[in-house]
Amino acid sequence: MLLSASRRTDIPSYYSEWFLNRLKEGYALTRNPINRAQVSRVELSPEMIDCIVFWTKDPFHMMDKLEQIDAMGYHYYFQFTITPYGFNPEQYPFNLLSPNHDYLYRNEIERNLRDKKDIIKTFQQLSNRLGKERVLWRYDPIIINDELTIQYHLDRFTMLCQELKGYTNICTISFVDLYSKLSKKVKEEVIRAITPEQMHDMAAAFSSIGHKHGIELRACSESIDLSVDGIKPAACISKDIVEQVCGHVINAKKDKNQRLECGCIQSVDIGVYNTCKNGCIYCYANHSDTSIDNNFEKHDPNSDILIGSVDKNEKIITRKF
Repeated sequence: MLLSASRRTDIPSYYSEWFLNRLKEGYALTRNPINRAQVSRVELSPEMIDCIVFWTKDPFHMMDKLEQIDAMGYHYYFQFTITPYGFNPEQYPFNLLSPNHDYLYRNEIERNLRDKKDIIKTFQQLSNRLGKERVLWRYDPIIINDELTIQYHLDRFTMLCQELKGYTNICTISFVDLYSKLSKKVKEEVIRAITPEQMHDMAAAFSSIGHKHGIELRACSESIDLSVDGIKPAACISKDIVEQVCGHVINAKKDKNQRLECGCIQSVDIGVYNTCKNGCIYCYANHSDTSIDNNFEKHDPNSDILIGSVDKNEKIITRKF
């Protein structure tokens, strides 16, 4: 079994203590996000879990727990997102932005993240500990507007490639999706539709930049074919990567619960929607800050379920694989 931790929330950033406790106990409970009455028990022993895939924008609070995870015999790798938004101009000076849009310098797109320079250091430290094959970089999502221009992205992607050269082999990109749940203000002021021509222009340039720094580019769940620009489709939970990490062949089927364009293989996700406190305004997994705060208050690191509790009268079904 492959464990996803998590597409729905940033477990390494905010729930690493809970996650480590669940590994020690050997199981976790999870609710079906569509049917809350359906509660599953997921066995988490090293014998059951072939590989864990961590999704995060900042695993700083998990770094001190990796030694214990290793000692228990788990195999894992990280999908680590670092985007070009919110860099301190004093640390990374650029002269391409309008002074009237200083939100680009502040954390108003990814509102609650640490300083990006510190996050880059954490990426480097994680790679030094695990090896660059087990820390995959995500430049995701790509947002374009009057200030976040193609040139803006090319400059910052180059800068990030310089920072992460030798610390990762793969960078996965994707272009922002205009999800229906995004606020009207976000759609009008920040996120714009991106044309196929813009996608191809950026993909070709990114591929060239990445190649110069020893980083292979892949595209996540894009309906447009970017292979003509040197970027093949991504499988973020990939049979090849998992087998490389865990050291044995696995039986793998395409994950039917993901988008049609997604190349990922089947996994079990134990995260919960509306629980990530990163504050990214483009996120599909959160509805409102109020919902996130309410759910976060219900979190107990010692509980067998991420948010809230399970009533003794609720029926729990052991997940079959």
